[in-house]
Amino acid sequence: MALAAAPANDRKRVKVYELKNNDWFDRGTGFCKGVLLNDEARILVSSEDDPSRQLLETKISKDDGYQKQQGTDTLIVWTEQNGTDMALSFQEAEGCGAIWEFVSEIQQRLQQINDGLSDDVIENMNPILLPPPELGNLPELENMMRAANNSPAGRDALAKFIVTADYIAKLIPLVEMAEDLESIQDLHRLCNIMKLLILLNDSAIIEYVVTDEMILGVVGALEYDPDFPCHKANHRQYLSDESKFKEVVKIEDQLIKKKIHYTYRLQYLKDVVLARILDDPTFSVLNSLIFFHQVDIVQHLQGNVNFLKELFGIFGAEEQNLQRKKDAVLFIQQCCAVAKSLQANARATLYQNFIHNGLLDVIQFALKHQDASVRVAGTDILVALIDHDALMVRGYIFKAINEKTKPLTDTLIELLLVEVDLGVKAQMADAIKVLLDPNANSASIEAIGRTNSDFLAKVRGGISAIPQTDSFIQNFYDESAKKLFQPLKDLEGRKSMDDLTIQEVSLYSHLVEVLCFFIRQHSFRSKYFILSEGLASRVAQLMLCPEKHLKLTSLKYFRTCIGLHDEFHNRQIIQNRLFDPILNILFETMPRDNLLNSACLELFEFIKRENIKAIIIHLVETYREKLQTITYVDTFQNLILRYDQMHEPATTQEMDNSFTTQESDTPVRNSGSVNCGRWQGLKDADAEEEAYFNGSDNEEDDENLPNAVKPVMNGASPVRPLVNYPDDEGDEDAMDILSSSGPTVSSTQSPSPSSSASKQDQESPATSPAARDQTPQPTNPAQTPLERLSEKRRRDDDEEDELAKISTQNSKRRSSASSNASATSTAITHGHMLRRKKTINSGKDGGGAPKKMAISIGVKSGGGESNGEGE
Repeated sequence: MALAAAPANDRKRVKVYELKNNDWFDRGTGFCKGVLLNDEARILVSSEDDPSRQLLETKISKDDGYQKQQGTDTLIVWTEQNGTDMALSFQEAEGCGAIWEFVSEIQQRLQQINDGLSDDVIENMNPILLPPPELGNLPELENMMRAANNSPAGRDALAKFIVTADYIAKLIPLVEMAEDLESIQDLHRLCNIMKLLILLNDSAIIEYVVTDEMILGVVGALEYDPDFPCHKANHRQYLSDESKFKEVVKIEDQLIKKKIHYTYRLQYLKDVVLARILDDPTFSVLNSLIFFHQVDIVQHLQGNVNFLKELFGIFGAEEQNLQRKKDAVLFIQQCCAVAKSLQANARATLYQNFIHNGLLDVIQFALKHQDASVRVAGTDILVALIDHDALMVRGYIFKAINEKTKPLTDTLIELLLVEVDLGVKAQMADAIKVLLDPNANSASIEAIGRTNSDFLAKVRGGISAIPQTDSFIQNFYDESAKKLFQPLKDLEGRKSMDDLTIQEVSLYSHLVEVLCFFIRQHSFRSKYFILSEGLASRVAQLMLCPEKHLKLTSLKYFRTCIGLHDEFHNRQIIQNRLFDPILNILFETMPRDNLLNSACLELFEFIKRENIKAIIIHLVETYREKLQTITYVDTFQNLILRYDQMHEPATTQEMDNSFTTQESDTPVRNSGSVNCGRWQGLKDADAEEEAYFNGSDNEEDDENLPNAVKPVMNGASPVRPLVNYPDDEGDEDAMDILSSSGPTVSSTQSPSPSSSASKQDQESPATSPAARDQTPQPTNPAQTPLERLSEKRRRDDDEEDELAKISTQNSKRRSSASSNASATSTAITHGHMLRRKKTINSGKDGGGAPKKMAISIGVKSGGGESNGEGE
């Protein structure tokens, strides 16, 4: 059967909403029309900005559950087949009516098309019939409603019957009758019936029960909850109290006034009456209705120029009624609370209109009001405004500074210092931090700017130029910072910290938190300010108070300073000995595992882990004895060990680096080696040399007991042998070698492409430890590239020439020597230690490390016979 409904082709301006996470998301504004495509009825919404883009295209079906909002005649709500809740908010009631007629006619014709449906389905689609509402029929009525509520089709049929038959209006007189008869059982049944009707999740029923005629009867039935048979609620008394609705400025539009009442009742149902029994679908319907009502109310108020002018005119000098001013502040607070749930564009427009009419003056008035509730309201307005756009608020404050009027920051500081309400104190501290955050910006405004730069420029068009953040912050440090932190500075000279009041403890805690924030965000300016005011010592003084949370806040300050790795803060802590109170807290709380003790330990563990040398030196040199007594954790022993390692004598370190370890036989080459700094890499093995040096010496074959060189103490650390070779000359030669202190044999060195000889290369290894300490560290031979064969041969030739010179010089020295001992001393000191041929190896050892070929001139201790095998 073809659909004969005529579509509403003329376009109607509308906003498309989609329910996401229990919040309505604005998909955009466009023009709506109903069309027929291939016998399928559809609703199309094309974008207002780009007509080629479709904001919505949905097929009308008989099961979608389209509902038209009563009272406003501008809203249509339905659920898509995939479960998504959608809504169309029309600009005019006429457009909504045209589309609604189109949808209703389509659905009626679809209901008539029952071809192919079974008898069971047709039977289930029949409307439900309830018995007439009477006290005697209440048990049967309740049972039928529960049975219908078990299936979706039954729920739909029940909801349609209730709306069509106006059944709720017929049930309400029964409440008064049961009360007159004092029939508690009937009242409990009426309460259950009302719960079932509301939980049908039908927006038409919910909107109907909050009307003026129905609300008192409905909540009257809900007062008798069978879950609490001995108690009765007072919902009717609360909702009928008209004193709770205060019309600060008369609202002429009766429809808007009704929406305000409806919204209040819906919130009361959601938050009080049905709070225990609400399911998710009903909760979503209530939230949706409240949201759309609030949008309509706020848009009407902010677009009414006369209303805004009269509202903000209450705060002028002509108005003498203080109660009216208080009510106006509370009204603006409610408007700002509603604005939090609005879309970014609508929220920005609302705040801009409020600011142009004097919102900042209202905030100043509210913050100075003697009534705590008014101060809280003013704080809420300010925080909402800052959360929306901190840059805009900062711009108006800077404008007041340039005009030599009292800026809002000074008002916030004064309120923070004198406020007795702890909640207001906390909000003021947060507001100060957000205003002075150089990175503060509004996410909503940024989102608007990315999508609609023209709108952003229009919103901020009232401010000639947003001031530079640097100028704003600099002005704060010049004018206001001293006022803010004056209570901390006044602690100087205070003898006892045991008599702080609750307000003082809260104030100091907030001030230290703000100071930590400034240290992180204003590093340069905060350094100078803290130094000039001496605030670091005052924060340390707070650690003497008995309140643990204030001690933790003070400790957080020092943890923040040290965590920045800034020498300025470290110097201040060291110079003023500010670790004294921290260690005192540690000793008071150890070895218990609590937050205060753990925070102290974490501070010292951070210093150790980051190896902050200046602080480690200060701690160990100043508190070494104290630190040694803390043994239940190893942090402080490690700090002392780290200090000792930093102050270990340089001789020990260089000797450890110059000699081989006990676990390895690989020597570490130093500048005093035989090659005199000319080592260039691993030397390739030569076949003749291998055969020569691998052979045995007849006169050494008989000596089967090689003696290792014994370590000799040099005053700092044990001296290990330069090379762990077995010595076949015996202990006597070894001792002669190690005890030798004769002059160094000078040698002429050939230039090397990779290194040059130094002065230390020509000195004897038997020189004083101080001279040896100046020896530069050798290059690791394992990291040196291998020599080419041509370079190796050239180096061998250089060594032969060098040895010839050495022999000539040695012979001259021996001829002029006065004794055989001096000749022996001169010969054996060349190259640190001269070995016989048996003790010298070339090539590589078992570990892969190179062994250099040292040309030695061996001298017998007894006969003075030289063995020039190296030549």
